[in-house]
Amino acid sequence: MASSPYAIRLDQGLGAAAIARPEPEDVVVPIDDAGDGVTISPDGALQVEAADGSVIIEFNPQPDRGTASTDFDANLAEDIDDAALSRIAEDLLEGIEQDNQSRAEWLETRAQGIRLLGLKLEQPRSDAGNSSAPVEGMSTVRHPVLLEAATRFQANARGELLPSSGPVKVTDDLDQSGEEDQRAADLENGLNYYLTAVAKEYYPDTDRMLFMVGFGGCGFKKIYNCPLRRRPVSESVDAADIIVSNAATDMANAGRVTHQIKMRKSVLKRMQLVGAYRDVPLVSDPQPLDNAVEREKANVQGVEPASQGRPQDQDYTIYECYCELDIAGFEHEEKGKPTGLPLPYRVVIERDSRKILEIRRNWREDDPMFLAKPAFVKYPFIPGIGFYDIGLVHMLGNATAALTAAWREMLDAGMYANFPGGLIKKGATRQNTSDIRVPPGALAPVDVPMDQPIGDSIMPLPYKDVGTGLMALTENIAETAQRVGNIAEVSVGEGRQDAPVGTTLALIEQATKIMDAVHKRIHAAQAEEFQLLKECFRQNPEAFVNSVVAAGKGDWDEARFLAALDDADLVPMADPNTPSHMHRLMKAMAIKQLQSVSPQIYDGRAVDERVLHMIGVDDPESLFAPPAAPSGPPPEVMAKVADAALKSKAIDQKAQQAAQDAQIKAASSVQDNQAKMAQIASQERIAALNLAKEMVIHGSEPHAEDVLGNMPPQPGAPLSGFADGGAVDPPRQAPDGNWYVPDQSRPGKYLMVQ
Repeated sequence: MASSPYAIRLDQGLGAAAIARPEPEDVVVPIDDAGDGVTISPDGALQVEAADGSVIIEFNPQPDRGTASTDFDANLAEDIDDAALSRIAEDLLEGIEQDNQSRAEWLETRAQGIRLLGLKLEQPRSDAGNSSAPVEGMSTVRHPVLLEAATRFQANARGELLPSSGPVKVTDDLDQSGEEDQRAADLENGLNYYLTAVAKEYYPDTDRMLFMVGFGGCGFKKIYNCPLRRRPVSESVDAADIIVSNAATDMANAGRVTHQIKMRKSVLKRMQLVGAYRDVPLVSDPQPLDNAVEREKANVQGVEPASQGRPQDQDYTIYECYCELDIAGFEHEEKGKPTGLPLPYRVVIERDSRKILEIRRNWREDDPMFLAKPAFVKYPFIPGIGFYDIGLVHMLGNATAALTAAWREMLDAGMYANFPGGLIKKGATRQNTSDIRVPPGALAPVDVPMDQPIGDSIMPLPYKDVGTGLMALTENIAETAQRVGNIAEVSVGEGRQDAPVGTTLALIEQATKIMDAVHKRIHAAQAEEFQLLKECFRQNPEAFVNSVVAAGKGDWDEARFLAALDDADLVPMADPNTPSHMHRLMKAMAIKQLQSVSPQIYDGRAVDERVLHMIGVDDPESLFAPPAAPSGPPPEVMAKVADAALKSKAIDQKAQQAAQDAQIKAASSVQDNQAKMAQIASQERIAALNLAKEMVIHGSEPHAEDVLGNMPPQPGAPLSGFADGGAVDPPRQAPDGNWYVPDQSRPGKYLMVQ
């Protein structure tokens, strides 16, 4: 018996058995997690052998609804019967076809715009069957004003949105601690490494999308976790492959959005093997996708349309439809009763076989409102009146056609003026052809009657050269188209170095107003793209951790990475207020003009460094001349010396003031001391007289030496002298506590100070 890739899931009850369709030759399908034997009889009955030996037969087994409802992200198509799937597929395909028909004129306009780009080389007409020119020799050149506008927008947008260091900037609302700042810096470096080195398709894919944004009016990014690449992916989707209802104005209010995918057979088979799609048989020879845009793309590239290739090389056409359905068995319920509310789902259908490959829930599991998760980000050029926005093909398409016609007329007029055709008399001709081509400096023979001048038989047509009126009209149309497409050169200051700064800023604002608005729109779209990419990383953090850690771009684990995502916001590295490099140069010029007008309030070196950074110089410091060798001390030393001198001068002034105060105080003290000493001297004289009187009376004389003994001199208050001006020794204090002063009348004798 051949092994079957299908399995039967069996819960505790028989009604909960989920049966996958077995191949015809398979009879017994074992269950890995159950010991009971399960067989399916040829008539389709389910036989289950219980552990006690009994056999239970289910003649009409029903698919299990519990498995898909338990696994929120499961493929519900595995658990819905074929009849219900067919009804869903037919209803969706009918709606998708109607949506596609409603935009047929838009597709034709897009195809004509691709033709107006003039990317295909066309030779002037040489016969009736190889050109669209109505007459032989007519020019087929096309004016490049549309191509110039689209490529210039692409270059400016790429320079701003896709810097070489990476497109992501991380902003965090945490406090300014070193650890948290370092985590934000590591996250920014890791994400930029991921988008530039791991997801190598991101830059070229986004670059290609930016061209189509400017050309057609809008582009789309699809952000999802790819089951084959096993990592988050942000890839561009051409607007022609996004099918929506003609009544929708944006992605949010569109009831049905379909992504039309051309998928190789090998890729589809891989999607089935990894379990993303149901493994069901499909048609072997799918029909190629064919519309006006696809045909014109093939024509411009110079390749055959896909419809002319080998049948075995044709790609499958997959419709990935984001819609709202009310599926039986998975209804929306309130209080246990179905409400009939259609819920958002993602349904994948193969167009030719009309079989559903996948049905998955398209809302967050914890969302009580069951709102659809966004899968696409729209990059608008100029929002229009409908879902598809206004692009350069709409703004410049008619002008490009007019300029193309004018160019062709001028070229043809010049050619016919230099090589005019004419009329030749029918009866006068004897040569076998009327195609007479005369090379420069040569003569061509013409047979005419001998009796008639050659001028009577041949008359040139009155061709005119290009007139001044047509030239002026052509220039006017070209100037208008350049102004509308914002590709005219901006004359800032009209070449004057002394142009007022206000005038320069006004010219900058006026010249870049349209492009500045477009840049703000795509900047907001890129910010939304990074938010969806952040959600994908939440679902699959190991994709980031494994790739970044393996490259040595940070020490990450899943917990630290998820914490960093929670605390940080991902925003574009681009400045939303600077739409182009030219705009940045004009800002730098305005800054330099402000510095030149008021040099006293600006640091010239700092201004020049800022300007060099703005124009993209990586290392502006290396361009500045080294400072001249100092002839004296360095400026900082001189500043310190000057500061020290000021402080020293202040100290000297304080010292002088203190000295003056001390002198005044000392003079006052001397005067006081002199008065005191005079009083003491007077008292001493009186004491001496009294002592002499006592000596006369008693005949004895006390000596101070007996009191002082051999006591060394003690410090005391200085005395300048007695009233007679004589010098005295310092006062001395005796052990008894009394103070004595020398007796001026008796050297070596002391008098006690009372």
